[in-house]
Amino acid sequence: MSFKRRQLTNVEILEIFLNSDNESEYESQESDSDSDSEELPPNLVAIENPESEVPLSTDQVPGPFEDAGGDGGRMTVDEVQEFCGSWKAASHFTPPGPAVCFDESQSGVQRPLPFPTEAECFKLFLTEELVGNIVQETNRYALELQEKREPGVRGKLAKWVTTTISEMYTFLVTVLLMGIVKKNSLRDYWSTDPMFATPFFATLFSQDRFLILLRCLHFVNNATAILSDPLYKIRIVLISLTSAFGRVFVPYKDLCIDESLMLWKGRHRFGVKFFVMCDVKTGFVQDIIVYTGSTTDIKHYEGLGVSGSVVMTMLAPHLGKGHTLYVDNWYSSPTLFQHLLSNSTGACGTVRSNRKGMPAFGCRKMQRGEVEFQENGQQLAVKWHDKRDIHVLSTVHTATMSATGKVDHLTGERKIKPDCVLDYNLKMVAVDKADMINSFVECTRKTTKWYKKIFFQLIDTAVLNGSIVHRKVITYQKYRENLMRELLEEHHTPRRPSTGGRPAVDNPLRLTARHFPCKVPQTAAQGSRTRRHCKVCLSGARRSKQRKMTKYMCLACDTPLCISPCFEEYHMLKNY
Repeated sequence: MSFKRRQLTNVEILEIFLNSDNESEYESQESDSDSDSEELPPNLVAIENPESEVPLSTDQVPGPFEDAGGDGGRMTVDEVQEFCGSWKAASHFTPPGPAVCFDESQSGVQRPLPFPTEAECFKLFLTEELVGNIVQETNRYALELQEKREPGVRGKLAKWVTTTISEMYTFLVTVLLMGIVKKNSLRDYWSTDPMFATPFFATLFSQDRFLILLRCLHFVNNATAILSDPLYKIRIVLISLTSAFGRVFVPYKDLCIDESLMLWKGRHRFGVKFFVMCDVKTGFVQDIIVYTGSTTDIKHYEGLGVSGSVVMTMLAPHLGKGHTLYVDNWYSSPTLFQHLLSNSTGACGTVRSNRKGMPAFGCRKMQRGEVEFQENGQQLAVKWHDKRDIHVLSTVHTATMSATGKVDHLTGERKIKPDCVLDYNLKMVAVDKADMINSFVECTRKTTKWYKKIFFQLIDTAVLNGSIVHRKVITYQKYRENLMRELLEEHHTPRRPSTGGRPAVDNPLRLTARHFPCKVPQTAAQGSRTRRHCKVCLSGARRSKQRKMTKYMCLACDTPLCISPCFEEYHMLKNY
């Protein structure tokens, strides 16, 4: 039985962001639902009409063709629509392009460090000041949760100890490491089963301490937060990181804007959509906007619709510099491209054939490889048939075809495509590439709190940008590994693994291979008197249990044992 996906209303979107966050016991480590499902949620937020004039925020600015204190030589909306309608067939058209020639000398990392380490690059974005704010709000929120506990009820919160900046960096390293060492649940990272054990995690945190930190992780003072803002839980972190992205890196000529989706199930099964702007040359994520329905944090430009307003908001700091923007057909329109051109910004993208201002192409059915060009003096519109009709709009490409470097295996002829299609395919992949790179090592975990998952998504983005700033020829995963090591060296104080708790699961190798006794390693406190509880005496079934201390152990099994008879019994008997 299939069901039809429906678009969430603005009221439903706001309810999800504002009311899906009651502060109940943290349940993510017990949840069987995985937020990383490949299936698209049935009620996924979608904007059906990109040309809708419904504003996404109360902030309105003069439209691109309005008078904002002087005519500025700009056309009116009617004039633009009339201009966009004056299309004619083109065979050798060369568009005028942006009035400003792009200056690449200012692009790239601003004030680069001479020999930056991985940690220094990462801290350009996740600064100690920002982490200090997170630590302050996490401690505050932990106290709030303690005050809400019923009298006499004990739990992990009763053991809360104030966290610090160093511990928070160690916590983030642990989460990043979980993106590489993948397990089914959080508790599995502290498993004592020899077949699944990863003892390194126990040297970073105890299981209870990590889970309580994850539960209390917070980014805003609830008492002073602007509750009408759907993103108030994560707004401070979002602004801090996106501001750092723009401050640290100035993009090269080519930019692209696309959507990125973070699936999340929580109490409502839906996806959080991001609008992402990337530098094409490096893949650096330049800006991020979280879609929250009618309250999305963009300025509404009259005449450009929702999609055009998204583009203008994200491109605002880069207009008038000669950039070229690549977008898909959700954003592209003759009106938007003409406005960008008037702001010395070129554009290229696939476009819907029924967009306002698009030319009427021939009605006959085209054969594969056939193409039709039309121009209006400043824009080039292309209809090209591959497996289906493809429409492209550009203000920076000529009406020419070029070889792809491939050969048609049926005809033996070289394959050719319009220049704008070749360029679009080459440069419209930065956002998808960033998503793909992070998908292999993403640190996002199962969680019932959407704002925590957004936070981990932003951390992954900061790590990706840090690797681009680092500039050394190493793989992205190697950069992450070096980053984790450096942060631990700087911020982590090794903890002594607990000697209490449940006994370790039986080691399946104890009855095989070769085993030799050795002395228990000395501790600083006990010195030569160091002893541990004998495993057989403590948990054996053949005689009464007793807490007997021994100075000997099996090195291969990492198990303390009396030298006689326990050592022999442990390695010879299935049921000792």
